[in-house]
Amino acid sequence: MATKTAKAYIKGVDSQPRKVNIVASLVRDRYVADAVVILENTPRRAAKAVRKAIESANANLLNNNSNIDTKTIAISRIIVTAGTRMRRYVPASRGRALPYEKISSNIFVEVVGEEKAKKTAAKAAEAKKAEKEKK
Repeated sequence: MATKTAKAYIKGVDSQPRKVNIVASLVRDRYVADAVVILENTPRRAAKAVRKAIESANANLLNNNSNIDTKTIAISRIIVTAGTRMRRYVPASRGRALPYEKISSNIFVEVVGEEKAKKTAAKAAEAKKAEKEKK
């Protein structure tokens, strides 16, 4: 059986990378089904963005490879990096403007899945023979 991989890259998540990385570390090296359940019950804002990235990578794998066993799909890599920073100003006393930055994150997810075992011609013939005998 061969392993297949798929990726998803979500850019511009409006959360700081250190906060997103805390959520990402909860599901690192887990099966996708388990990760989605964990993230649905995680009370952090970044959990929604991480879940969407994982589900996107899972959908990419299932769409590009039709014979993947869904029970074997696992997260192989999940990386959170700093995104672009938007520079803004907040008004202060005496007519001043104080600068601050809105920080965003990028989330990279790679999932791996095993292909289903294909039936050989002999096994297929045996299966048909067994069905005829049942009738």
